[in-house]
Parts: sequence; structure tokens; C-alpha cells
Amino acid sequence: METVTLKPLFHKNKECIAIHSIQSATLNYYFQKKGNAKWSKTNKCWYIPCNEKDYMQLANALKGKAIINGDELKKYLEKKKNSTSENLRVPVTVIQHQKTFSQKIISQNIQQVPSVISNENKEAFQQFHQQLVLKSYSASTIRTYSNEYMQFLQLIKDKPAKGFTVQRIKDYLQYCHTTLKLSENTLHSRINALKFYYEQVLKREKFFWEIPRPKKPLLLPKVLGEDELRKLFNAITFKKHKAILFTAYSAGLRVSEVVNLQLKHIDRSRMQLFIEKSKGKKDRYVGLSVILLDILESYYKEVKPKPVKYLFEGENPGVAYHSRSAQKVFQMAKHKAGINKEIGFHSLRHSFATHLLEKGIDIKYIKDLLGHFDIRTTERYLHVKKEKLINIVSPLDDLWQKEEIDW
Repeated sequence: METVTLKPLFHKNKECIAIHSIQSATLNYYFQKKGNAKWSKTNKCWYIPCNEKDYMQLANALKGKAIINGDELKKYLEKKKNSTSENLRVPVTVIQHQKTFSQKIISQNIQQVPSVISNENKEAFQQFHQQLVLKSYSASTIRTYSNEYMQFLQLIKDKPAKGFTVQRIKDYLQYCHTTLKLSENTLHSRINALKFYYEQVLKREKFFWEIPRPKKPLLLPKVLGEDELRKLFNAITFKKHKAILFTAYSAGLRVSEVVNLQLKHIDRSRMQLFIEKSKGKKDRYVGLSVILLDILESYYKEVKPKPVKYLFEGENPGVAYHSRSAQKVFQMAKHKAGINKEIGFHSLRHSFATHLLEKGIDIKYIKDLLGHFDIRTTERYLHVKKEKLINIVSPLDDLWQKEEIDW
């Protein structure tokens, strides 16, 4: 789950609560529609009035959706409780039930722990989440690990997680495999989450080498042919949507990389795109196609309102277009193009890599363009390279040419 940070804010001469989080269309929906929050262009954050009623409405809206960090708000309320508004030197409005509200915030933990976890393991979850944040894990990894660890805590109920032995963890993982029938990828994520808790949080001696990991299946990338790509791109007319898909295919970008592209990342002089802190917090440069540059310039001239920070922005200026929205654009185009393959936005990246291989580009260069850590990840595309497959003659063809079989 994402973390939402609450801070004191004085806006339009009123005492408010500022809401800070990563840019997310889903969270924005809960802030605005469910939590009744408003957007401040001046402070570039969502906010609500500082009172018990509005705070509880926001807390209920985010329950099970995000973890609330109220540390700074708590400190402010503690200070306010022991000081006058004059000492604080800020304009403060009269708040109903201020004492009750302050006590509720002050008595809360720094994060909201999911209610499905027993009291015995709430501290374990808080320590787990805090360590992930302190180690600067990506928001995606924090969300995945927290969810997997929460599933474990929910199942063991009031049994303390810190008391589990290696054998008990093995029994639990066997249960996940045989009873819950979790996929290999999910099992790997759950093992990684448990490994992080016992080795990074509890600082136990590394013992997960004793626990066998399920063998991952070799899944070949799903690729679009040139004719399918042509249909896909022609299926949509809205220039912003077309530019998103062109950008992904032209440079082999992940959906997160496309939506996080900033205007300053376009280097016209060197014809490059700068991909900042992508997967694994790794920066890289990719080529900027002349065609793509023309497309992006045409898109920028026509788009209204003009992007402020990101190349592709959502409804709020300076807020990146959400990755889910980009994925919906792809699915809409795929449906209109009549493509029946079970593919997603990432297939544009797969197609980019495969088509470069078919054009004879060295796989080592493709590895760098894609930002892969391991060449073995890139080598998957060798299995779908059309040129090599076409040159392999089927044994059926040999039999047919020898006229040894009938139809």
C-alpha cells in the first residue's frame, strides 16, 4: 500500500491538513470523491479542514487503500495543545471538539495498520514497512512486499511472527503452494517479503538459502507484428493517446517510463530521451527517433492545457498521466484494431526489442536500450526472433516434398 503523509497547513487564512503522496489517479479519486479534499495550486497538494469530522472522513476513505503517516500533524497538535495561537504565530480558527480530535491523532501510531492483522503483529507490520521506507525501496516494491507480508500475518492470526522457525516458514510456504495454489511469481514475492522481515528487520542469520524456491516458468514475450502495429496505431485518432503509444514502441519503454517522462528529459541536440530512476533506480539514455520528435512536437502544439512538467499529464497540471490510463489507451486501441492476442501495454516494449533483433542489431546494445541488468533477460527475445524461426524447415515439409504422405 502507498503511504499518505498528513501535515499542518495554513491556507487562505484557515487551519488545514495537507495531504502528500505519490501522484496516483486512484489516490486522487479517494482524496477528492471520498475524502472531500480540495487541490491547492499554491501548495501543490490536496487538503482538508483541520477538524475531527473531515479527518475521520478522509481516514475512512483511505482505510485499506493507503497507510497514513500522521507524525508531523501529531507533533503540531501536541505543540498547539501546550501553546497559545499567539505563541505559534499563525492564524488559527476555532475548531470544534479540538481536544478530542487532538487526542485521537496524538494517540495514533505513525501508520494505520490494516485491521486484518492481530494486535500481536501490528508492531511487526509497522517495523516491516518502516524498514522498507528507510532502505528507499521503490513504491511498487513497498506495495508488493507489504501486501505479501500482510497475507502472512493475516493467516497466522495472533501467533507472533517473530517466533516462527525455519521449519514453520517451510510449512507455511508449502501451504501456499499446495492449498492456496499460488503462482510461482507470487510465491517468489512472498518468499522475498518474508526474507526481508526475518533477515533485514529482525537481523536474523541468513537462513532462507535452506528454503527451496519454486522454478519459474520460461514465459516468452508476446510480440506484435508490423501489420498488427500498423492497425493498432491507426485505430486511435486522439493525438495524445497516439503519442503515448508511439513513444513506448519507438524507444522500448515501460508504461511507467512513458508516463514519467518530463519535458526536460527530451534532448533535441543529441536526439536522446533521458529515462530517470527507472526499474532498479537506474538512469539510462535511449535514442529519440526523428519521427517521434516530429510527433511529440505536433502533439505539444495542439494539446490543451499545455504540459507543465511531464510530457503527458492528467487533469491536474504538473501531475503525470497515470499508468493505468495509458494501459486503458492500449486496450482500447487493441480492441478497435481487432487484435485478439492476450497482450498488454508491455508488448510494445517486447515488439521493439524483437524487431531490433530481426534488423540485425547486436543483443548487447538492445540490453542497454531496455535497461536490463542481466543479458539473460534480453536473451528471451532470441526465442521469438522471426528471422531464425523462418529458416528452420519443419520435418513435415520434408515428408511432404518427398511425397511420402497423402492429404
